[in-house]
Amino acid sequence: MSSKKVRKRSAERGARAPKGATMRIEGKEYEFPVVVGTEGEKAIDISSLRASTGYITLDEGLSNTGSCESAITFLDGQRGELRYRGIPIEELAAHSTFTETAYLVMYGELPKPRELEIFSARLNASSLIHEDMRHFFMGLPGHAHPMAILTTVVASLSAFYPVSDELCKDDEDRIVANLISQIRTLAACSYKMSIGEPVVYPSYKRKFVENFLYMMFASPVRDYQLDPVIIRAIDLFLMLHADHEQNCSTATVRMAGSSHANVYAVVSAGISALWGRLHGGANQAVIEMLERIQASGISVAAYVERLKANKERLMGFGHRVYKTYDPRAKILREHCHNLLKKPGMSAPAFDIALELEQIALRDEYFLSRNLYPNVDFYSGLILKAAGFPVNMFTVLFAIGRMPGWLAQWREMRHADKNKIVRPRQIYKGPPLRHFVPKDAR
Repeated sequence: MSSKKVRKRSAERGARAPKGATMRIEGKEYEFPVVVGTEGEKAIDISSLRASTGYITLDEGLSNTGSCESAITFLDGQRGELRYRGIPIEELAAHSTFTETAYLVMYGELPKPRELEIFSARLNASSLIHEDMRHFFMGLPGHAHPMAILTTVVASLSAFYPVSDELCKDDEDRIVANLISQIRTLAACSYKMSIGEPVVYPSYKRKFVENFLYMMFASPVRDYQLDPVIIRAIDLFLMLHADHEQNCSTATVRMAGSSHANVYAVVSAGISALWGRLHGGANQAVIEMLERIQASGISVAAYVERLKANKERLMGFGHRVYKTYDPRAKILREHCHNLLKKPGMSAPAFDIALELEQIALRDEYFLSRNLYPNVDFYSGLILKAAGFPVNMFTVLFAIGRMPGWLAQWREMRHADKNKIVRPRQIYKGPPLRHFVPKDAR
């Protein structure tokens, strides 16, 4: 949709929207403006609330708070819709690639053939990391979790690639290409170091996902045969994770970036937030749950009864925003089938996953609680089938999310309202009291 049509639709909806919202506090009425988004979502702008009333709002978890205005991603949790820059995720999954989608998320439009060629070449040229970083990796424990290594080395990139306080467009484009490309090299290096194998360098002859898979799984004594089905499954995984509105890690990127910290530190903060079990680590938890069911020997139906009795935890179902089937899960489910149908593939956990899904989609316990399968339910199965160890799952999430983090960082830097984020709180501690000398305590 053209920007002109977007503005027209926004204006039409704005005309139908309330002009303002009235709030009554201690007998007095206050007016606050209403902001209307392109798709008709409405927000009460309370920027002046504390100054005019002395009150603040309390919204633990921030699920009712809009922290910014953004033109990157739209999602509708009630209808199960997700769009990057207005384009439905289903259309991108059917026709696009991760590299092309990364360009769309970053720059707002699908690239023309020449633009995509230049962007791809820039990613390829940026794929090498500074050779001195090998010493950095060697100083880290061999048993360290790949996410611990990734957060550390990404933050350290500013030492190898200094960032000016004032960035021009060329600087931004260089940083974008470096981070989108180098994070996969850093991820592969982290994995190789953790298993004691030599690092495999990227090659200009291979495309984005092919390069990553080769760096991960090839070695001087073992060639790696690139499989088109695996390449496409991983490309889709990365594409479906490219951005997802103001989730925990993205909000962290915006918060850290609001202080004008260097971009490598900002992205490292996002990676740290992603590491959490309730965020990027959820697909690992799904695999652990399925393997636990398999090892226990009990039926899936029996496990579900244990779930209902709060004797087990359910992972991979439900979402903070989606109240219906996660659209990304629908796409990954099909490709999970394609991957696991391949000769030689054996995944008992997938059969358990299918049975669990079938029960959930017709059981009132799940339906009444909006517990539909989410993207984590299938992404872990795909990564495991593709040969990735469980401790690399969240690392791949970070690779996929990098374009979104950078797009959000860039949008925030150029916004008219570019303030440092500084939430308030409601203090619940002791009232005023005074210091007591040590001998009188």
